[in-house]
Formats: sequence, structure tokens, C-alpha cells
Amino acid sequence: MGLVRGMDPRAMRGLVAVSLGALALTACAAPKPKLASRFPEAGASQGGRAPTGAGGTYKVGKPYQVGGIWYVPREDPGYNKVGTASWYGSQFHAKATANGETFDMNAMTAAHTTLPLPSLVEVTNLENGRKVTVRVNDRGPFVGDRIIDLSRAAARELGFESKGLAKVRVRYVGRAPLGGGGDLGVRTAQAEPAPALPRAPIPYTQLAQNSPPPAAVLPPIAPEPVYSAPVYSAPEPTPTLANYRVQAAAFGDRANADRAAGLLAHAGQTVVEPTGGGFYRVILEAGPDEGQAWAIRDQAARAGFTDARVIHPY
Repeated sequence: MGLVRGMDPRAMRGLVAVSLGALALTACAAPKPKLASRFPEAGASQGGRAPTGAGGTYKVGKPYQVGGIWYVPREDPGYNKVGTASWYGSQFHAKATANGETFDMNAMTAAHTTLPLPSLVEVTNLENGRKVTVRVNDRGPFVGDRIIDLSRAAARELGFESKGLAKVRVRYVGRAPLGGGGDLGVRTAQAEPAPALPRAPIPYTQLAQNSPPPAAVLPPIAPEPVYSAPVYSAPEPTPTLANYRVQAAAFGDRANADRAAGLLAHAGQTVVEPTGGGFYRVILEAGPDEGQAWAIRDQAARAGFTDARVIHPY
């Protein structure tokens, strides 16, 4: 702005002050960028901005329509489906999820069209046998026959990050606790059995000598002359929804699963469960006490099963 010759100095100072004030008002009026969710309903509930904390709420949600297709969210404890998995990453990183959490592409999370939020599902890559449990806290995918949209970290764990798509089995595990936000999913069994176990059958008495002593409150298992598959021949009890369980490991070979069950007999009631995807889970029944469940989990870890995890009864 040029100065007019002969203008009174006090008038010039007033003119400069008015100009600076106008510039400040213009800067305050500039629009601020918003972090919108990939799912319209979540963006609306959060005012178009990602929440500042882990936060999030439990929700089933009302029926909604995307691309001309209606989706009806509901409780579905028996959910167990095979289909195509995809993954999403940086374009949605740090944005709001459908239940008000913040999406972290480096956490073990996923999006699903109808399951309650947040919930836990077990995802098995049927092309390589890898398996993870992830936290569902978002809605999607809305493309073709895809049944789940995983975070980048989950896709990497399942071995299809570079491929983009994979044929998977998705099985509902239960509700996820609130307040955790990001990485509440867990890495579970891989295609190769671990830890390494003896290849040939060995006497059960030798297994008993090499195993940690049984806890005082747990009944001993009657010895058998030869350890051979199936090791655990007792009828498998049907667990109730109120009981905790401990998954010690999962194997692609039933004989290895049976040997693991024998090694863990000192820790409590042990069963071998087929997963339906070609794997066998070694499960320890822990009863309704969560503290007891974690104690059994620690016993399994000390016996060499360091990936053992507690399965909550919901």
C-alpha cells in the first residue's frame, strides 16, 4: 500500500492498523483441514474429526446402504465364513473409525460390514496357513465378494501385503474390550509348528519326567505305557460361555498337537480341537476365574509354549 504525500502521520498510522486487523481476520477465517472417516456414519458422529484418545464406543449399528446394497449389523457369535480379504493403510491412517476410535495402520485391526464394534475375529490365510486375531473397529469393505478389510500390519502378518488380496477364513471370537483403541489384536499360529517337538513317539513316563511337576491343586494324569497318537483319549468337554480357556499353540499336524497336549497335561484339562482350516488347537480349560486362566497361561509359557494366550469367555 503506497503512502499519500502530505497525509497527516496520525492518519497514516490508523490506516496501517486497520490493514493489519483485516489480515488477521482473513487468517482466522481460513478453513482447517478435517480428518474424515472412510465410513460416512463415523465421520458424522465425530464431526468429521478423529478422536484425540483411544476412546471408541461399543455399537452394533443400524442398517445402512452403500453402493445400492443394504447391510444389517447384528450380533453373530457363530460367524465363520470364507472369502476374500483386502487391506487399507496410509490414506486412512489417524482417521476416525466407525465406532469413534482412531485407525492405526500399524495395529492389528480390521473393518467388517456387519459384526459388532469392537470385536475380535480370527483370520486364517488359506493360501499359506498363517493366522492372526484382529480387533474389528471399522466398517467395510464394500467391494465385490470381500468379507474383511485388514490393517496393513495384519496383512503383513498374514503374508499378503504385497499381493493385496488373499483367500481367508474369518471366525468370530468375541467382543473386544473398550478403551484399547489400536493394537489389541494378537499374532497367533503360523503355518510351521512351534515349538519343535520330537518326531518319533516317546514313552509317556519319559515325558512326565521331563515336564514341570504338576500343581498341587491339579490332579495327576494316569501314566500310559507308550505315548502314541492320540495321546489325550478322554472325551472333550463342551466349554461353557462363562469359562476362560488358554490356547497353548496350534499345529498343522495332529500328532504334534497330541504331543503338545501330553507335555501340558500337568497344567490342567487339555483338549485338541480342529479349527476347520486344517489346524489343530491345543486348549487348556481354565474355568470361570480369570486369574487362574493367566496362571495356567504362565505354566504353558514355562513349558516352552511362549505364544500361549488367554481366550476370554465372550
